[in-house]
Amino acid sequence: MSGRILFWSERFWPTIGGVGLSSARLLPALQARGWEFVVVTLKENADLPEEDTFHGMRVCRWPFWTAVSSKDPFQMLSLRKRVAALKREFAPDLIHIDFLGSSVLFHEQTKDAHPAPVLVSTDSAFLEDAVGRDSLAGRTLLSADWVTCVSQLHLAAMRKAMPEIIPRSSCVYKGRRPPDIEPGKPPASPRILCLGRLVQSKGFDLALSAFASISSRYTDLRLIIGGDGPDRPELERQIEALGLQGRVDMLGWVDPDDVPGLMSSATLILIPSRSDGLPNVAKEAGLMARPVIATRVGGLPEVIDHGQTGLIIDPGDASALTDSVTYLLDHPDEAAEMGRRARTRVSRIFDFDTYVTAYENLYEMLAAEGRRRAI
Repeated sequence: MSGRILFWSERFWPTIGGVGLSSARLLPALQARGWEFVVVTLKENADLPEEDTFHGMRVCRWPFWTAVSSKDPFQMLSLRKRVAALKREFAPDLIHIDFLGSSVLFHEQTKDAHPAPVLVSTDSAFLEDAVGRDSLAGRTLLSADWVTCVSQLHLAAMRKAMPEIIPRSSCVYKGRRPPDIEPGKPPASPRILCLGRLVQSKGFDLALSAFASISSRYTDLRLIIGGDGPDRPELERQIEALGLQGRVDMLGWVDPDDVPGLMSSATLILIPSRSDGLPNVAKEAGLMARPVIATRVGGLPEVIDHGQTGLIIDPGDASALTDSVTYLLDHPDEAAEMGRRARTRVSRIFDFDTYVTAYENLYEMLAAEGRRRAI
């Protein structure tokens, strides 16, 4: 079976971050299996066109946030009309909302333009907002025909908050394809890598504090931070205040194609998040046979088997982070073995084809139900 999917997400390629990258891999794979897509997303960058294509798919990048924040009734009415016209023209068999944000208001206000089943995929970063039953996100979840969560932990939390979704919800892990390159040997001089959006929730300031406390012990140790975001100036000030100039490399945005090679050049990966979902970095590190030190937040304990494929610590605990880094640096053979086990574990649990098939099965089930309703 195949059909037409209206894919609604506040973030989509080339917007950086795990949500955009995951959908940029998932949709072409489903398209190759016969599914047709139109993407509706938020226009975050003024340089990007409102109408675009991605792998032959139509992308509508519209200024939803501008309209909502300005409360301009004419702009909001204009966007509602555009969304309604798109729904009538495309006539989707299913609407897949992949990222709950303010733009979903325009979906909710145009439901009657073309009734179709709704699949909502949730990410932990928005879990607290989503479980407010009277919030826009909460109402969207409660009315959805199916809800998927990125981890078992978040699925359990969502079901506890909204018992109504128990029979129509599931966990779908976002799978990853193995990279084209094989993992290399750990570098002769130890290198620690942090990779992600530079925001407070990622905890990169804690990585800097931990690095500062051990930098005099490991004189050839370097910390590499890959990514960009609003916290970059503050992190640069922290580097200077800690006297770490010349020991920390701030790479800025890293092309996804360059991530495997960057990880292969590292000794270990740090994910010191204060809050998170199930970040791609943890899976990518495993595929490159690198041990991960991560916090006990979100779905990270579902990727990392503590003591076997990496180490799990409490969020915000810079001392535990320091001790964990020291342990792996002092036990390189054990760290390398953790990396090898991580590669096996991630390849098994986060298989890309399994991920694509899980969504294809949901699409088929929900689209068929929608067609039955229309008869």
